[in-house]
Amino acid sequence: MKETEKYLNQKVLILGLAKSGYAVAKLLLRLGASIVVNDQTDLSDNAQAHELEEQGVKVVSGFHPTELLDDSFSFMVKNPGISYDNVMVQRAKELNLPILTEPEIAADVTEARIVAITGSNGKTTTTMLATEIINKALPNGRAYAVGNIGRPIAELALDVTKDDVLVLEISSFQLLGTRNFHPAVAAIVDIYPTHLDYHKTFENYIAAKLLITSNQTNTDYFIANFDQKEILERELADTKAHVVTFSMEDKTADYYAGETALYANGEALLPVQEVKLPGRHNLQNALVASAIGQLFGATKKEIAAVLTTFSGVKHRIQFVTEFNGRNIYNDSKSTNIEAATVAINSFKQPEVLIAGGLDRGFTFEQLKQPLQQHVKAVILYGETKFLLAETAKDAGIKDIKIVDTLEQAVPQAYEASESGDVILFSPACASWDQFRTFEERGDKFIEYVDKLMERTN
Repeated sequence: MKETEKYLNQKVLILGLAKSGYAVAKLLLRLGASIVVNDQTDLSDNAQAHELEEQGVKVVSGFHPTELLDDSFSFMVKNPGISYDNVMVQRAKELNLPILTEPEIAADVTEARIVAITGSNGKTTTTMLATEIINKALPNGRAYAVGNIGRPIAELALDVTKDDVLVLEISSFQLLGTRNFHPAVAAIVDIYPTHLDYHKTFENYIAAKLLITSNQTNTDYFIANFDQKEILERELADTKAHVVTFSMEDKTADYYAGETALYANGEALLPVQEVKLPGRHNLQNALVASAIGQLFGATKKEIAAVLTTFSGVKHRIQFVTEFNGRNIYNDSKSTNIEAATVAINSFKQPEVLIAGGLDRGFTFEQLKQPLQQHVKAVILYGETKFLLAETAKDAGIKDIKIVDTLEQAVPQAYEASESGDVILFSPACASWDQFRTFEERGDKFIEYVDKLMERTN
């Protein structure tokens, strides 16, 4: 670990416990900080809160008392999902306290090299692919997938060495809470209008994503999407890093996907048909991961060994099972229209789609074309079920079933399908109307599929 007394005796408010809040609290305790945790949820029965209290942390839960926060605090670490309109965040602004997120603290104190990956879609798959490729190439040390992928970076920050690599999936929410964040390698897979309920405007969202490279220097690398020209122009203007480009259509990019092969600097990496993950979008993820891997010395053989065997990330077009001729996929991480579009476009077989979830006030017009081209029937549930039904109707789909819950949707999807079809759960919506997280939603989907198989056999 780095020798640092920067956080010794610093008084810190952690706003929102959750997974990352707990991890950064443990990290700051090891660094000698004085911690106060505030969470609007009642934590009286929370084991992690009790553990922190036993280590001297003050935990205030069930409400947000603005009087708790005063100028004796050095900074706030905010759970990334908490809005900047929150009363405690507003109080911190009044006091001119820095409002940080967990990756900022972890990156500041770790000895490991950091690869940071963001994007509207594909960042989880790219993070996993890159981690596996780097692990093939490292002569010493190990690469770890951390961040939004499930394991907070703060959990490992002090226990890794300079020989290790932390491959960090980082969101726009987390990036907004960074100031000195400086990855050795940064990548933006793509940027599409999403999370606008949080960021308010697309411009704000782009600006948040670009923070991934704002502190990079000419000794670092930034991997940019050559096909998103307007955003690329912004990236080239903002970064000081050495830029590596990738493209799904332009052979002048450093990495590109041809009709029959993936290419790196004009040299074929491997045939497209050998990439195990389904869908053209996964070729883009493979290009980014390959570019990252080669920066760490990965050979073509090592890259191919991963791309030809990696079968997917849980909840992201995850193959669940084959049952009575139907291939069933869990895409619970599809929390927006763009991600659902990618999933729907990934298959050549007829699809029965299960979708629905939290109503964020969006229309689903963008789904009309992929529905027309790929989907034979839809099973819809949740707050958005009627909105999605209108789009499906406009797309010419005749078989539209509306149910109340995901559990009801699964057997209905089976009944609407036949041997040779794909049953695809790709909600196109956030999970919070009926589930706490997309992970819980995906796990429940798999559980309901298991129950269906037990009843049907």
